[in-house]
Amino acid sequence: MGDGLDRLLEGRRLSPAQRRIARYLDGHLAEAIFLSSVELADRAGVSQPSVTRFAAALGFAGYPELRQALRPLVVGGNGTGGPLPGSASPDGAPSGDSSGVSSGGGGSRAGGAPRNGLQAAIDAEVGNLRAIREGLADPSAVTELGAVLAGCEPLPVLGLRVSSGLATTFAYYARRIHPDVRLLVHGGSELADGLHAARRAGAAWLLAVVLPRYPAEAVRALADARGLGLRTAVITDRPDAPFEADVVLAAPVGERLVFDSHAAPLALAMVLVEAMADAAPLRTQARLEEYERMTDQAGVFVC
Repeated sequence: MGDGLDRLLEGRRLSPAQRRIARYLDGHLAEAIFLSSVELADRAGVSQPSVTRFAAALGFAGYPELRQALRPLVVGGNGTGGPLPGSASPDGAPSGDSSGVSSGGGGSRAGGAPRNGLQAAIDAEVGNLRAIREGLADPSAVTELGAVLAGCEPLPVLGLRVSSGLATTFAYYARRIHPDVRLLVHGGSELADGLHAARRAGAAWLLAVVLPRYPAEAVRALADARGLGLRTAVITDRPDAPFEADVVLAAPVGERLVFDSHAAPLALAMVLVEAMADAAPLRTQARLEEYERMTDQAGVFVC
């Protein structure tokens, strides 16, 4: 998105409908500043109340105030070093020239070409992957956690709602190198039973995937696990997530699309599996060879 829109959206957690509005604004800002809330809702494919809630989420009293704040980004602001959205020059007119947004702006670019929002989303995800690469300049946190998880039998792995997919992928591969991985992706009494059973069987750690929006039941499960005497490690999107854990591995999620993309958390999870494999090399080798023999005999794969 353009810098001006980025500043407005910075630190905001938007709903899927609100992201559709943000994405439309990113590609059609020069047009959108003249639309009513009903027209914007129709163009973005959301309801009119969603536009009102979007304005409120950005701290505006209503949509007219948001639209007024967006206008300098097109007709006078530059989205970078210029005034904050909504500011004006002393004579009441928007400050700056009227040549349109800069090359980094969020709406229509010079020549009227719309910004490619899909490509921008991929670019942002590449940035997330770079962030975890930089974090692994000191891999001690991952390697140390990999060692303790490799030695934890059984190893319970928790993931609820959207986090269940990543937890399932982690457990699928971890089972290739670890003798007892127990996947917990259902809530309620089944989750409580699974935590108690793992603890009775000798588990010392719980690995949880807790991605936004953070399910309240997952946060309660972390507290319950600590109450049972389990230590907790969490893969999440930021180090200051609103819950407690003994170890936090953070990888940002992509927020440019209607729904979050989890490329960076997935990469971090696979690095953790690698660290587990490295922590028990003889066991890893034996289990992988056994798995290959089994799949060959059963004809599991076509190649």
